[in-house]
Amino acid sequence: MRRIYTIGETVLDILFKNNMPVTAKAGGACLNSAVTLGRLNLPVYFIGEYGMDEVGNFIDAFLKENNVSTEYVYRYYDGKSSLALAFLNQNNDASYDFYKIYPEKRLAVNFPEIHENDIVLFGSIYAVTFEVRDKLLEFIKHAKRKKAIVIYDPNFRKQHLHGLPALRPLIFENFSFADIVRGSNEDFSFILGAGHADDVYDEISDKCQNLLYTSNKQGIFVRSSRVKDMFPVKTINPVSTIGAGDNFNAGIVYSLYKYSIGYKELPNLDLETWKTIVGNAVEFATHVCLNYDNYISKEFAGTYRLEQ
Repeated sequence: MRRIYTIGETVLDILFKNNMPVTAKAGGACLNSAVTLGRLNLPVYFIGEYGMDEVGNFIDAFLKENNVSTEYVYRYYDGKSSLALAFLNQNNDASYDFYKIYPEKRLAVNFPEIHENDIVLFGSIYAVTFEVRDKLLEFIKHAKRKKAIVIYDPNFRKQHLHGLPALRPLIFENFSFADIVRGSNEDFSFILGAGHADDVYDEISDKCQNLLYTSNKQGIFVRSSRVKDMFPVKTINPVSTIGAGDNFNAGIVYSLYKYSIGYKELPNLDLETWKTIVGNAVEFATHVCLNYDNYISKEFAGTYRLEQ
């Protein structure tokens, strides 16, 4: 059976609105994607790390309850599970403060065997974190050799700009391992100083042939060897934008799986197929923006759930 792997950091998101705590959710970009995919009844495995503390127990139980395998999670004693305090502004966009106490030994897992057409999603600051990068790249390179579809989302935040000179070469290396790069206009503005999808594609097309560039209300721009187009997004009043990009990514993965788009088919996707992929991704992201969860609801998932 085709499998899906998401690899990234784990946090407990504590959400604040008007300086008051609103809710707490298991979070982390690729974890959010994994939970949505688990609720859709897809065979998804989360690869990451969290502590043997109460926060870690909460996250572990939550993943299992949502059909996400934790077989490849490293749980540690000599550290604490990470916290992310998310503060919503008047537009319900979030700024973050992070609290992390990691052990000396990181990501001590035996990675799974990968097969052709498996799907691997990675990204965010975790993908350029020096303490885990060697192990992470070992897995990503293995996936690339086996002809899995690798999706990379840089998800680069403002608070990491001070480290950009050292991180930019690692981000570009990640582009070269990806079959699809999905990023926001804000990501690429920070990383490349680029303000349009065409400028980004000019920068990365020699490394990755498929770009999905999300630009808030301006729409979704697709750039590939065969397609150059823009698709609109829905006009909404978001409750929270936390998890929007992560669920857009989940929509991409869901479409690749549902429509049996494999490694060999990906370079030849036509406009209508990209339109379908983007349509699902927009639906997932829009739904998440209308509540405080980091993932699609179980009720919403029921309308898309696949039978295995």
